[in-house]
Amino acid sequence: MMNETEMARMVRRAVDGYFRDLDGERPSGVYGMVIHCVEKPLLESVLHRVQGNQTHAAEMLGINRNTLRKKMRAHGIKF
Repeated sequence: MMNETEMARMVRRAVDGYFRDLDGERPSGVYGMVIHCVEKPLLESVLHRVQGNQTHAAEMLGINRNTLRKKMRAHGIKF
C-alpha cells in the first residue's frame, strides 16, 4: 500500500474498529457517518486557527464561504 498520512491511518483504524464492533450487523450509511464525524472537528479546528474568519477558513478548506456557513449551521458551529 502507498505511504499514508497519520490522519488516513487514524480514519482507517476507526472504520475498521466500527466494522469489528458491528458483531454481524449489516453496516448502513458508513460514508455519511464518517464524513459527519470528521467534518465538525475539521471545521472547528480551521475556524479556530483563523480566529473565526470565515473567508480565510473557506480558503484554507478549499470551499466556498457560503458552503462553509451551511456546514457550520448543520453542525451547530458558532464563531
